[in-house]
This record gives sequence, C-alpha cells and structure tokens, in this order.
Amino acid sequence: MDDAPEDDAGDLDALVRRVDPDRWMSSRFIADAQARADVITLYAFDHELARAPKVASNPLIGEIRLTWWREALEEMFEGRPVRRHPTAQALAEVIARRGLARDALEALVEARYRELDPAPMAEAEALVWARDSGGQVAALAAALLDRAGDAEAARAAGAAWALGRRHDPLFAAELVQARVAVRRLSASAFPAVAHAALSGRPHEGDVTKYLKLTWAVARGRI
Repeated sequence: MDDAPEDDAGDLDALVRRVDPDRWMSSRFIADAQARADVITLYAFDHELARAPKVASNPLIGEIRLTWWREALEEMFEGRPVRRHPTAQALAEVIARRGLARDALEALVEARYRELDPAPMAEAEALVWARDSGGQVAALAAALLDRAGDAEAARAAGAAWALGRRHDPLFAAELVQARVAVRRLSASAFPAVAHAALSGRPHEGDVTKYLKLTWAVARGRI
C-alpha cells in the first residue's frame, strides 16, 4: 500500500506540532529530551492511525491503511526489517529501547476500526473508544515517563481529552472523573496528561494554552 508520509513527517516533532498542537505543547514539559522524543513518537503513531479513517475515500481503504500499520507492528516485534516510513522506524526504535507492549500498541490500531463505521457511537461504545485511543496513548506515555505510574489514572485523562476533541456529550462527566484520577500521577508522569486541561477549549490562543498548561503542571491538576 502507498502510505507516503506527510511533507514534514521526517521531523516527527514538527509533524506533531502541526497536527496535534495541544499534546505537542504538553510534551514541552518533559524535561528529558529522549523521553520527550519517545512520547512525540507515540503521538505521531496515534496521528497516523487517527488520519487513516479520515483520509480514506471509503471504509475499505481505511481498513487497508489500518492493516498496513498492524503489519508494521508485526515487523517491529518480530525483528523483521521495518518498512521505510519515518513514524514506523521511529516507533521501532522506541519499542526496542523502552520495551513497549505489543498488545497495547495493537489496541490503538483496533480502536480506530470503529471510526470506519459511519453509524454514531452509543455511549458505551464512545467510552470504550476513548479509553482505547486517547486513553491508551496517555497510559503509554505516562509509563514512558514513570514506569511505576498509575496507568488507569492516565487513561482516564486521555479518554476525557479524546471525548473533548469529538465534542462528545460524555466529555464533561469524564473530565470530572479524570480530574480526581490524575492526582495519583507523579510529577514526572503528569505531562502525559496535561493536555487534558485544554479539553473543550479549541479556540484559545497558544499563549493562553501555554499558561494553562504551566498552571496545570505546577499543581498536578487538570
């Protein structure tokens, strides 16, 4: 399949800054450069999965694109040559260096298949989707920053963020629960969920967002 990278995908940090500015901005609060780059790689991978249903002309094409990424994961975990895609190659390096779990990454792919169905998600489906997409990424990022961190706390915040981006009516209730959950996260893991503090405010400027993130990180609250 022709899955050519976007124009600036060779620089994953620049890519994420352009397509995912809230999570990119929250990643600036990760002090360690390597850890920050690893988290950015996760965000780039999640972006590739999220765009698969959006750019496909029909569900079959979207399924092919997601299957392409599932096969790329197989290459990474089976020690085979990884296809020449900047995000795939960067993710392979993170997996090798940090020992990311295969099932956790495959769950991210699986979550996006639901988006190929044009039917609206029921409440239960939306909650599962949010936890397995934005929630799962937040849990993985938190684990990269603090191996002893609370994955479920991070998942709750990431799920609320995902619902907020969809303007889902479940967002408000999930954010209340996430605000309680993130109190269990360490200061080092908190940047993995700080972007949830920006949920539901898509039109705020960068300066306002940065100030809110700074305040959230300083307090450990979203």
